[in-house]
Amino acid sequence: MLNGIFKNARVKKFLFRWMVVNVVFFLIKTTMDHEDRGLSNFFNPTSLFYYFTAFLFFMVTWEFNDYLIKRQRSQGKLNLKNSLKIFAQTMALLLPLSAVIYYLALFPFREIIGIECEDPFVEFMADFLRAALIGSTVVFFNLFYFAMKQKEEMEEQMESLKKEMLASRYSSLKSQISPHFLFNSLNTLTSLMYEDRDLASDFVTRLATSYRYILDNKEDDLVTLQKELAFLNAYIFMMEIRHKNAIRIKMDIKVNPKNYWIPTLSLQMLIENALKHNLYSKEQPLEITVVSIDDDALAVRNNLRKRELKKTTQMGLDNIKKRYSYYTNKQVLVRQEEEFFEVIIPLLDKEVSQSKLIAIS
Repeated sequence: MLNGIFKNARVKKFLFRWMVVNVVFFLIKTTMDHEDRGLSNFFNPTSLFYYFTAFLFFMVTWEFNDYLIKRQRSQGKLNLKNSLKIFAQTMALLLPLSAVIYYLALFPFREIIGIECEDPFVEFMADFLRAALIGSTVVFFNLFYFAMKQKEEMEEQMESLKKEMLASRYSSLKSQISPHFLFNSLNTLTSLMYEDRDLASDFVTRLATSYRYILDNKEDDLVTLQKELAFLNAYIFMMEIRHKNAIRIKMDIKVNPKNYWIPTLSLQMLIENALKHNLYSKEQPLEITVVSIDDDALAVRNNLRKRELKKTTQMGLDNIKKRYSYYTNKQVLVRQEEEFFEVIIPLLDKEVSQSKLIAIS
């Protein structure tokens, strides 16, 4: 049981800080008191008063500073500006507290406590300045500790996001090279060879273009919007041939696709997601639109006729969200109304893509 208590984080923190109080008090005491009076020097009323006030100031300052830092970190990152604010708030508590306690101890209650000093005013100023100096040192070290801890956590998060991003990328690529996708494409091609050889030839060209795109970009998580749209045209052609008049896919992109980047295959995954989760036929076709929203985002919208699925994992949307989270704070927005389903994905600029790609490599 005792071993379990000492393993408790709060107990370990308290013991560590108590040890720091003892070390600091011992160093100050031995440095300032040059008379050799043995252990009795540490147990007279003056020494006990300064020990307990040192313990009080250390613990109050440290705990209050912890509280302010944790509150700030829950609201956002710890930076220089809010660190200085936290330092000022902590000192605003420590300085008046130490001034009041030392004043009361050295003037009204000096004889009651039994404090020995030649000049109470000089002693008061020395004690106050010493408390301010030690308190400032504690706060700076505490802020430095949490800043380093924050840095380590951010590096771990970035590494975790990187791994998730790579896993998502390869998962999406493998899904496109899956036997199921190839089988459906070849099955459609077989039918076309008997119906329309010219169309079959065009289908083969688009299929080759799609696989070429996938293989050429298997190492890249980001591609220009121009490349993605070129691939998407080939993919849409194959889907419209395969499903004939049961689906209608329209694109209205008004931005320059050379200037923007998106995660590889993200648009294709959203279209496939719409095909997977909806019913459609020649009489009631599935209508999908891909449109640009100013210079900020793309919206993929489809009319809603939900298919009853035994199990839906939403892996496609989760895949895209995780990949975007590595590059930007902008959110992937999902909106569902009674008659339509819409996903809005941000457009990334060249600077974002380049800086993150350097980090990955």
